[in-house]
Amino acid sequence: MIRRIQVRTSARDDWVDLTAEVKSAAQASGLSEGVVTVFVPHTTAGVTIQENADPPLKGDITRALDRTFPWQGGWNHCEDNAASHMKAAVVGSSVQVIFSGGKLLLGTWQNIFLCEFDGPRTRDVILKVSP
Repeated sequence: MIRRIQVRTSARDDWVDLTAEVKSAAQASGLSEGVVTVFVPHTTAGVTIQENADPPLKGDITRALDRTFPWQGGWNHCEDNAASHMKAAVVGSSVQVIFSGGKLLLGTWQNIFLCEFDGPRTRDVILKVSP
């Protein structure tokens, strides 16, 4: 089963929680257990599993990525968004989450996030549920 969703981001750097959508896809599959692959088909956005309990952590990670890949870094990319491409390359474009009994087997503090690095934009996210 494949489900495509669209997510609207609200800032250049943004974190959007996808956990509920991923759980819904797992439950809709009718499988008692399996794996959901979460894939972002974009070169300036990524997806990660990260802590959901401490909201400032997302900002800390964003600032660390900004220090590593500054917007004014003297990059040669012609669109002036090279930093967003580098951030996406480091974060990655997909994660996989195991589910059983209709529940995602995430850790206590984990959620699944779309990471926007060149927004605001509307992003596609593809969810593939496999046995």
